[in-house]
Amino acid sequence: MPESELIRVRREKLARIAELGFDPYPTRAETDRSIPDVVAAYGGKSAQELEAEKPRVKIAGRIVAIREFGKTAFLVLSEKTARIQAYCRKDTLSEREWSLYQNLDAGDWVSVEGTLFRTKTNELSVKVQHLGFLAKALRPLPSKWHGLTDVEQRYRQRYVDLIVNDDVKSTFETRAKIIQYIRNYFDLHDFIEVETPMMQPIAGGAAARPFKTHHNALDIDLFLRVAPELYLKRLIVGGMSRVYEINRNFRNEGIGYRWNPEFTMLEFYWAYVDYRALIDLTEELLSGLVREVKGTDAVTWRGAEISFRRPFARFTMKEAIVHFSKGEIKLGDLENREQLTKLVTKYGEHRPVKADGTEAPTGTPVQQIAKMNEGKLLAELFESIAEEQLVNPTFITDFPVEVSPLSKQRRDDPRYVERFELYIGGMEIANAFSELNDPEEQARRFAQQLAERERGDEEAHQMDEDYVHALEYGMPPTAGEGIGIDRLIMILTDSPTIRDVILFPLMRPRV
Repeated sequence: MPESELIRVRREKLARIAELGFDPYPTRAETDRSIPDVVAAYGGKSAQELEAEKPRVKIAGRIVAIREFGKTAFLVLSEKTARIQAYCRKDTLSEREWSLYQNLDAGDWVSVEGTLFRTKTNELSVKVQHLGFLAKALRPLPSKWHGLTDVEQRYRQRYVDLIVNDDVKSTFETRAKIIQYIRNYFDLHDFIEVETPMMQPIAGGAAARPFKTHHNALDIDLFLRVAPELYLKRLIVGGMSRVYEINRNFRNEGIGYRWNPEFTMLEFYWAYVDYRALIDLTEELLSGLVREVKGTDAVTWRGAEISFRRPFARFTMKEAIVHFSKGEIKLGDLENREQLTKLVTKYGEHRPVKADGTEAPTGTPVQQIAKMNEGKLLAELFESIAEEQLVNPTFITDFPVEVSPLSKQRRDDPRYVERFELYIGGMEIANAFSELNDPEEQARRFAQQLAERERGDEEAHQMDEDYVHALEYGMPPTAGEGIGIDRLIMILTDSPTIRDVILFPLMRPRV
């Protein structure tokens, strides 16, 4: 039967339900507990125990299946990821309530009141004494996959995906638990949760292309933030010595299995410590999180087992390139720009963005390699050779100063900065460093970034004079870190793509 005809039939049933005196769209449901609570409390009790106790419940849920046997019927009700049967008998319900049952469909919302028992097949069920109506599903539900086989349709119509797929509901419940664990961790460690601007006059804090908007009343251009970093560090200047924020960032770049233009980040700053303290914090946070969520130190993602047992592996950027090149590149090959240019040309993963923007973030056309400075070449070579090989949690340190404009330089070798990135499953999960707090050096670094922009690097940082001005009031030694929440959740829920862990990912409009 065509969907339009099914919708017509359901509209007629809704009209009959209204004629029976039921409010077609009531304002509330009379319940005393949820289906998950009932299943948790009574799921382990035997038929004899339930018969002795005769527990009475008032619950509500969506009908996901109807099984009729003449003058009796079972409605399978669902709430979150829990299910329970509602056993309806014509001789138990009122004539009006039985007529209501006869006009119900899978997808409708109902309330039931009755006593719990177990069927002959040992299914926990409610023997219904009263049946109420809450809402009609005018559109028929697809079965678990039949009718919802298009992956893109699942993302576009997440509300349907959640109805038919309990695994999807479970993923987002786990997401909420992960974020709550992280929030509790920082609260217990005396960090203050803050909120910083989502619209900023300068897109700073990360090397990324921003979204641009316009404020009509002020007649000024603004940018959706690519990172909250520079505002969080202003709070350190103001005396808030431990701050964190869990919120959205926006980057006007490509879409892929690990990239969505709108994504969730944890970013935090801790005064009086350097980046080494953040290595210890990150290990403690993530290993504890995995044990809390998974009950073990290991997870499986994309078929690979990933161990979060401490300590995590560590490489310098150059060590990682040499190690994962399997002998093809020596440390001495990474010491001059000419040789680096040849290596990036040979091994570089140029990652051009397709016309529809779905291949990767910013690409690196061959003609741009010649314009890269030595630090950028080294970072590009690392991404091409080592990044995807870092499956178990691995810290990469000793980043070139040229690609780290907000980081403090190493005292023993100013070519590099006190910075690390954490990689898991071949993806960057975290980025952290000892914060540059010298206002004159920061202004000089911004000027270098401006020069890079003029040479064609659209992701180079802009000059933020107010941030430099803030540093002139004095910022104590500070370390800061950003952790990609969505990618972390991908790994902990064994989700192959970032779209599986974002409720409503950005999708290209259908033509």
